[in-house]
Amino acid sequence: MFEMLRPLDRFAAGRHADYRVSEHMLDHPSTLRSFRGIRWILAAEVLVGVAAIVIAVVLQAHGVTVQWAVWFRSIAVLGITLTLYYFATRAAEGYYWAYSRLRLFSRIFPIVTLVVATIPGLYPLWMTIEQVIFSLLMIGIGDLLLTDHMREAFPKPVAASGA
Repeated sequence: MFEMLRPLDRFAAGRHADYRVSEHMLDHPSTLRSFRGIRWILAAEVLVGVAAIVIAVVLQAHGVTVQWAVWFRSIAVLGITLTLYYFATRAAEGYYWAYSRLRLFSRIFPIVTLVVATIPGLYPLWMTIEQVIFSLLMIGIGDLLLTDHMREAFPKPVAASGA
């Protein structure tokens, strides 16, 4: 399934596309434990996303009008979560760019999600609760990525010296 996302590597990776961290650090028990936790959290994110879609479908089937914002957010968040899972997979393979993107998004998405959740009348209560759960799970991913060990395992690439 991830093979079709490989073109994303070049786009998302930027100038550090080929930079990989040390195998020694990837095989470290703390690194393996962190990525195992990240995968579990992302699996929970997928379940939350699927649950939101199921709730919307059930409500619609029972004659409740489901706003376009609910449909859009449900589908977009599920797509984003699958992309983050891909980034986590590539980071676990040692690609710094994937670690960096995953770390960035785990900091930005909770803020954006919580701010949007506070817009009065945009989402029904159940969707607002889903957004809070999504945000808390994303914060958990960020916490795992920002441990001292993970920052040591994924050092920032050193820029090549010019001339």
